[in-house]
Amino acid sequence: QVQLAESGGGMAQIGGSLTLSCAASGQNVNWHSVGWHRQSPGKEREFVAGISGDSSLIKYKDSVKDRFTISRDNARNMVYLQMINLQPEDTGVYFCAAAESITFVRARPQYWGKGTPVAVSE
Repeated sequence: QVQLAESGGGMAQIGGSLTLSCAASGQNVNWHSVGWHRQSPGKEREFVAGISGDSSLIKYKDSVKDRFTISRDNARNMVYLQMINLQPEDTGVYFCAAAESITFVRARPQYWGKGTPVAVSE
């Protein structure tokens, strides 16, 4: 079992920045790939970014790859999502997710956090 807890969400202005954190705990947590999904108002949940256990493989949604950076600190069991140049379409609830591979983090995560909200406005 892996437990995930997000923090760092909040309000930001267009062009602003936020950094989300995901605290991971449980058995073999550092072996798992971890990622971020978001659910914007009126839309389905979508994959945003993912990182493998050893940080050798990183994937992004195309619309965020030049603005978001995912990273992890296995010594602290933490995963981060640094977001810059935020836009209104980045508004939503951001969920931390984990699975045995980055492919499954993207398509069918095994574990989910409860989410942290991000609101981007003028």
